[in-house]
Amino acid sequence: MQKKLAVILTGGKQYLVSEGDILKIEKLPLSKEGDEVEFEKVLLVTDGEKSEIGRPYIEGLKIKASILKNARSKKITVIHYKPKVRYRKKYGHRQPFSQVKIGAFKM
Repeated sequence: MQKKLAVILTGGKQYLVSEGDILKIEKLPLSKEGDEVEFEKVLLVTDGEKSEIGRPYIEGLKIKASILKNARSKKITVIHYKPKVRYRKKYGHRQPFSQVKIGAFKM
């Protein structure tokens, strides 16, 4: 028996997940470490033999996950520069994220 795979939509991005995966996603609002969350926007689910595609989402299917941590990623530097006019701006940015562990697929 192959692993169950699913494609979920969260934070404007699509992720291919299976049970037990750990991934970084856009920070979930009002969530604390140790909380349980459910992803209801499931686009596709397959077990290797049969697949189900949502239109646009699969109704009744939820994927449980637990939040491992909320943090911010490493700082990136953004520099705006225009030649010949002495214009220079330097910004830093740290994107917040949630690290989640995927649990059971629940109908």
